[in-house]
Amino acid sequence: MDRSKLYRRFRTLLIANRGEIAVRVIRTAKAMGLRTVAVYSEADRSALHVAMADEAVLLGPSRPRDSYLNIERVIEAARKSGAEAIHPGYGFLSENADFAKACLDAGLIFVGPTAEMMQAMGSKSGSKLLMEKAGVPLVPGYHGDAQDDATLAKAAGKIGFPVLVKASAGGGGRGMRIVRAAGELVASVESAKREAKAAFGDDRMLIEKLVENPRHIEVQVIGDSHGNLLSLFERECTLQRRHQKVIEEAPSPTLDAAQRDAVCAAARKAASVVGYVGAGTIEFVSNGKDVFFIEMNTRLQVEHPVTELITGIDLVEWQLRVAAGEKLPLTQEQITLRGFAIEARVYAENPDKNFMPSVGTIRSWNMPEQSAGLRIDAGYRQGDTVSPHYDAMLAKVIAWAPTRDAAIDRLTFALEQSDVRGVVTNIPFLAALVSHPAVGANAIDTGFIERELKHLTSGANPPHDLEFGAAVAAILHEEARTAEGEAKSPWRTAGWMPVGRRQRLFTFRQGQGGEQKVTLHYGKGPATLAIGDRKISFSAVPGASGGIDLTLHGIKSQVVAIVEGHELYVRTRNGRFELHWVDPFGGDDEEQVGEDRIVAPLPGTVVALLAEVGAKLEKGAPILTLEVMKMEQTLRAPFAGVLKAIKCKVGDIVGEGVELAEIEPA
Repeated sequence: MDRSKLYRRFRTLLIANRGEIAVRVIRTAKAMGLRTVAVYSEADRSALHVAMADEAVLLGPSRPRDSYLNIERVIEAARKSGAEAIHPGYGFLSENADFAKACLDAGLIFVGPTAEMMQAMGSKSGSKLLMEKAGVPLVPGYHGDAQDDATLAKAAGKIGFPVLVKASAGGGGRGMRIVRAAGELVASVESAKREAKAAFGDDRMLIEKLVENPRHIEVQVIGDSHGNLLSLFERECTLQRRHQKVIEEAPSPTLDAAQRDAVCAAARKAASVVGYVGAGTIEFVSNGKDVFFIEMNTRLQVEHPVTELITGIDLVEWQLRVAAGEKLPLTQEQITLRGFAIEARVYAENPDKNFMPSVGTIRSWNMPEQSAGLRIDAGYRQGDTVSPHYDAMLAKVIAWAPTRDAAIDRLTFALEQSDVRGVVTNIPFLAALVSHPAVGANAIDTGFIERELKHLTSGANPPHDLEFGAAVAAILHEEARTAEGEAKSPWRTAGWMPVGRRQRLFTFRQGQGGEQKVTLHYGKGPATLAIGDRKISFSAVPGASGGIDLTLHGIKSQVVAIVEGHELYVRTRNGRFELHWVDPFGGDDEEQVGEDRIVAPLPGTVVALLAEVGAKLEKGAPILTLEVMKMEQTLRAPFAGVLKAIKCKVGDIVGEGVELAEIEPA
């Protein structure tokens, strides 16, 4: 087919995605004067991307296969809305060759490579065969079509353990397992296949030699339909957890100028094998000396903003212009490197509970203001619901500065100033990670987070005077907000009276720790707090952006304190703190789930039972596996004992808090 016939100008763009990337594409499309159409599932009726688009079309029920992964419904949405082009974002259908072909067959422009390019490079195994023929260096491995246990076992044995089992159609760490011994292979392959099938609809596996202490380096490329192919420098994505990128930066602090030129040239060579058109990423792994091709992602990457900040190029705009048949606006020599950028992915997940995804309604959303050196790409806002059906990424915080150290400092400060409540997030974990001395020194590899996890998720320091003062001020503020007639507000007057003094006792508890009593003395004269044997002058007034200007010991501090019933969230210069305000009327008792019962931490699907009733279990022994937010979560024995009962079966869809198994203590 004449390639020129695949491209034409368009005025209406449908974004076949959700969340942060849909919002990101809509912003650039609108700036280019395009009419935008969003699609959404039942779970996303009130989502931010739906509100931002000029029009929105309902795809169907919440499950991705019934909505965002349903090719026929997406094509029909484009037809109904009059869209001429479709941007797939990342994830979902973005690397689905059948979808790209369906768009072409329907007379729609697919903003990305052709189905043939996608098939050639989107398959990890197929692309490796092409790279091998082109002379691009590869990690030793098996990339064949045969997928039976015997073939995979033989291949792994030939490669030599440890090996990495990977989904051929995978990405984002899904369908990937490290296998260190032959006896672990079958179970790892089965688990990886289930996860890959659920996430990508394709459970084919490949096996590679595990590169120990690796660095992950990738190169952004983009090509047009006129034969031009450019590289836009490299990114380093070495800071990962379970093969999922957490922090990304550009350029790589690991490469010197000569290495940078070499890896970018290798990336252009890899993409040119198929005459690539559109934006894509060539990914490499390095052992500190050599660099090996591992795969190509035939789409826009999550981490593309760091490349945009060091080049000044809007990659989405370039994607849309290429899709319309235009030439790339710059030559390779005109693309210059400027400063350093670093990005952190904010997820609704609990680092203290093995990064279990968190769902619920976002009650408050406070991010620092964007500036020349700080960018926030978010797909959520206050009042939005985080659903168990989709990836848990809420936003990306990206910082730029002339030097790497300054960019890290700017990102750390931005994370420390970010507060999202209603769901648990990884923001404190990210702040601890970015500010870790080893990160600043670039003394890292892809296993760094796992090794340092205990340090990075260590609990908060115990609260002191500043935190207790903030808690008292927050309670007074909340009471004033709900009271009738603000003229008599204890927030405004701190309980001032012309004669006499009064006092009020507050009792706080942090976690399972002891209680701290704080007495507020108010009335005639300045208010004070009594904490232990200390008496402290105290005043508080509303501050900027919903914070509190708190003065203790004559020193004014800007603090954030949020009251949620009897739970308080406090952020001060000392960090973040979760406090419980003990009910003075004794209404604190809550029903506790017995430790002998294993319950679903989130809504999910039971995908494997790993122990039989009557089995003797050691503490931490696996009992069953749930698929939650497209990731597998293994539930384990909280103590040694006997598995008394299993109250579910494979395939069951279970709600949060549903009892799944029961253990009898040894």
